[in-house]
Amino acid sequence: MRFKQIKHFGDNFSYIIAEEDSGEAAVIDPSFNADVIIRWAKEARFGIRYIINTHHHKDHVGDNSKIKSCFSSKIVAHRLSKTEKDVEVIDGDVLKVGGLATRVIHTPGHTPDSICLLVDRRLLTGDTLFVGECGRTDLPGGSSADMFNSLFNKLMKLDDDIEVYPGHDYGSKPSSTIGEEKSTNYTLEKRSLDEFVEFMKEP
Repeated sequence: MRFKQIKHFGDNFSYIIAEEDSGEAAVIDPSFNADVIIRWAKEARFGIRYIINTHHHKDHVGDNSKIKSCFSSKIVAHRLSKTEKDVEVIDGDVLKVGGLATRVIHTPGHTPDSICLLVDRRLLTGDTLFVGECGRTDLPGGSSADMFNSLFNKLMKLDDDIEVYPGHDYGSKPSSTIGEEKSTNYTLEKRSLDEFVEFMKEP
């Protein structure tokens, strides 16, 4: 597996996962990083089969069409997503990129359509979980109760050695692990649902 984290425009991370035997690749959250992504894929001789969006916000989907037109890729998003898409997914679906299996975990909270992607012990978390933080829930469609469930009943039940790759460069380093986040991320301190909802109201 080839795995690449890209930050070219602003603080958004884009990701490429690729399988060398098949020459197939997927891009997660192109943001506005298309030029770098296209150049890398062409130089490495990978075809981008899928463009996967972790949610519909513009800063994550901005260059979807640019990459799609270059590689005839299919845009993948949760069925609730407002973005234009070719493939709808739901919780538990598995996308195949060559021989790589990418599992979809529906993690609403930041948005109703938010998903995380688990591939080869790497978790791409979009705007659900950052290094040292979690996504905000005060934007349209956001829900602190949903975020609580996504964080504590889904992501925090994954193995501690799973690597965490967020959608933004907001933390002290560009990636982490589930175990590190459990022990250092203040948003993941032990709280009841009601306490978490009140906590998320704080500025």
